[in-house]
Amino acid sequence: MAKKNRSVPQYGTVMRKGILYYRTRIQDADGKQVSLYATTCEELYEKQQAAKKQVEEIVFRRKHPTVAEYCEKWLLMQSAKVSSATMKAYTSDMRNYIIKPLGDMYMEEVTADDIRLALVPLTNKSEGLYNTVNMLIKCIFYSAERSELITYNPCVGISAKGGKPTKKKDALTDQQVEVLLDTVKGLPPYLFIMICLYSGLRREEALGLHWDCVFLDAPTPYISVRRAWRSEHNRPVVSTVLKTPAAKRDIPIPKCLVDCLQEAKENSISDYVIADSKGEPLAYSQFQRVW
Repeated sequence: MAKKNRSVPQYGTVMRKGILYYRTRIQDADGKQVSLYATTCEELYEKQQAAKKQVEEIVFRRKHPTVAEYCEKWLLMQSAKVSSATMKAYTSDMRNYIIKPLGDMYMEEVTADDIRLALVPLTNKSEGLYNTVNMLIKCIFYSAERSELITYNPCVGISAKGGKPTKKKDALTDQQVEVLLDTVKGLPPYLFIMICLYSGLRREEALGLHWDCVFLDAPTPYISVRRAWRSEHNRPVVSTVLKTPAAKRDIPIPKCLVDCLQEAKENSISDYVIADSKGEPLAYSQFQRVW
């Protein structure tokens, strides 16, 4: 069958570095004018059609993103306000439990049944993981709804309950505490264990604790939680960013911990209560070797 003749428009010309080019302009996906050049009208026409098709595809993708595309965008938007460790966990959970079952679907195609089916494999996982993925799915679709990318939010009515309940952990008895402290006394983890046992600090809070937040001479000695430790690429990072606003608190401490901290402070060469031999905060690998 004979090819259909196409009408190639006549374009304006411009000299560039002594060479005559045909030129036209198109509007890109951001609304900016972009110039296209070619040595023949036919070649320029091909470039123009390809560029228009590309622009149309980009505009369509922006208005109708897939779940995978919008998940990546949502993660990027969150990266400015959450820690790198949290971002890493969100990214992993999102790719395994949201993008994997739903990623190829357009956001407006997803139904409540699709989300329920995506959550089915998580019923055999921990309650904590189920709650995290459930939260992430809802954040994504509520964000898309606010951005007017979808008119129907399939997350409305999705239950937040699911997963295997976490087994209750019993606190150490007085006898077990005594055995533990007698076993580790004089060893590297002793101070860390004493702080966590008698003040209730989280690992991140204990490893980020400075001596300027330990008040041993106060009428009621206490520890002030103002910093937290985290590990990035096995490097310690200590900052004033705590897990929650409520984590910023003052904790009264008993005499046994006061005596332990007083002895440690007299022998300390660091601003950190728990430090390595150079007075620096522990790296993650160093913390592991302590045990």
